[in-house]
Amino acid sequence: MTLRLSWDRGGAGEPLLLLHGLGSTHDDFVAVRPRLEDGYAVLAPDLPGHGRSPALRGRPTVAAIVDVIEADLDELGIRRVHVLGNSLGARLALELASRGRARSVVAIAPNGLNVLPERLYQGAALGLARVALRGAAPWLDGMVRSVLGRTVLLSGLRAAPWRAGEREARALKAGFAESEDFWRMLWWAILVDLPTGTERIDCPVVLAQGTADVIAAGQTPRYLCLIAGSRFVPLLGAGHASQSDVPGAIVRLVRRATGAAAREGHGPGATSFIA
Repeated sequence: MTLRLSWDRGGAGEPLLLLHGLGSTHDDFVAVRPRLEDGYAVLAPDLPGHGRSPALRGRPTVAAIVDVIEADLDELGIRRVHVLGNSLGARLALELASRGRARSVVAIAPNGLNVLPERLYQGAALGLARVALRGAAPWLDGMVRSVLGRTVLLSGLRAAPWRAGEREARALKAGFAESEDFWRMLWWAILVDLPTGTERIDCPVVLAQGTADVIAAGQTPRYLCLIAGSRFVPLLGAGHASQSDVPGAIVRLVRRATGAAAREGHGPGATSFIA
């Protein structure tokens, strides 16, 4: 078996794919992993150029990134998966759904529908985070070991960054600070990305965004006009990457989405398995 991305797997049951955002790794979901692995076979890759996954040779567009994810799912013998994604990962989840590879989607703050001023703001915010974390790289290992350090590092991404664990904060080092393809992915997958094919999505889709999200602006509810039958759920008091802000709420959304898929007859594309 030849996989193009680095994958972390655990749990048993129906396949559930976790897709993190720009500047992080699969450890961004560590706060929700135990409860998700209690009912699903969790598949969590590092996106190209992040963590242990190599960068793409060509342009890292949304379509190109999803091509690689699809190829790895094929290698794993998995046709359709439930998907939980955040930020860029949520945008990738919707692209997978448009290709018929998703049984259900929970998309937290997906990019793609922001207007020009919002794109400029988002690009500046993410770019400044990259520069700051690159500059702080020599001190990051020490910072992630303290609550104060994690609070400083995750402010802006989490509404309650002091709740985050060490692995979540350390993911920023492997993502923002050390990503070998950050700038190209910021440009191609976020700043110039325009979603297409959303009319083909036929699985249950839950769109969610933290009410304290200072990065995604108002783009998430705009997807309601493009995805038939989708619904929007505000995550009260949560930030942009809300996994450790409201982990219980996120797990409940996943369970409701997968339950809706079962009721609507979106059968699994592969036998349930132990990861």
